[in-house]
Amino acid sequence: MPEDEYVWLPRQSILSYEEMARVAGVFASLGVRKIRLTGGEPLLRHDLPVLVRLLRENRAIEDLALTTNGLLLARQAGALREAGLDRITVSLDTLRPQRLEEFARSRNHGDILAGLDAAQAAGFEGIKINTVVIRGFNDDELEDLVEFGRERRLEIRFIEYMDVGGATRWQMADVVPQAEILERLQQRFGPAKALPGRGQAPAQRFQLPDGTGFGIIASTTQPFCRDCDRSRLTADGTWFLCLYSAAGVDLRQVMRNGASDAELTALIRDTWALRADRGAELRATTPDRHALYQIQSLRADPRREMHTRGG
Repeated sequence: MPEDEYVWLPRQSILSYEEMARVAGVFASLGVRKIRLTGGEPLLRHDLPVLVRLLRENRAIEDLALTTNGLLLARQAGALREAGLDRITVSLDTLRPQRLEEFARSRNHGDILAGLDAAQAAGFEGIKINTVVIRGFNDDELEDLVEFGRERRLEIRFIEYMDVGGATRWQMADVVPQAEILERLQQRFGPAKALPGRGQAPAQRFQLPDGTGFGIIASTTQPFCRDCDRSRLTADGTWFLCLYSAAGVDLRQVMRNGASDAELTALIRDTWALRADRGAELRATTPDRHALYQIQSLRADPRREMHTRGG
């Protein structure tokens, strides 16, 4: 969650679903084949299945996924599946309701579990759980989370704690690195075999002796910038080429100023061709590393918050 006091983006600045679908179509014409709806919390957006349906109409888009906190998933899973959503990832940092309240300011732990059940009942397969591991908060639940995933046929993705956005209290001592996560799990479950073929995906996947799979996203201690082919479009149309980027490209204003699809395509193509972002790599070599932004700078520019840029 962001800080207690933060700035909401003005509603008039938010892209319409038609504008989102238009931008997605331009990206698809340039070779993008995967789109993920994330946030913030995308299920707070009114009639999200309408956007899913619009994106699904573009046959060039081969994979359409959603990342959600799961709180509203139970009531929307069926409609999302019917609209054409392919995959779902649910963010769940703890199996303990009290910890969820402390960390995410939510008392609705049961709603997340109900959402997972509803997603499976709706026919979604290969559902993933994203867990940000923070020392002293939830690092004592690694084994329990793997067991939880095995029992429910979900794949856990452990994510190293990152120093971006609203993580204003971040310190390197709070990061549980991939090597430590692996060591802990292997002590409990036996040797974990690394699976090949990560490619541009952020997670390195592993398999336990009983066949249970899990992933680790080690972007803090083992950055993979040179393999990354992702970019992010915020709800207000700002295009970020890197999660760590301080500034983005305002595609909303370009569209609303009357740019043609050809002009929008040229802007995106030419900007991407000059991309040289290595945000995570640069952060990994920063002396005396601390949180990327302090509270004052987040309030000055809400686009730096992870809930606005799809962290």
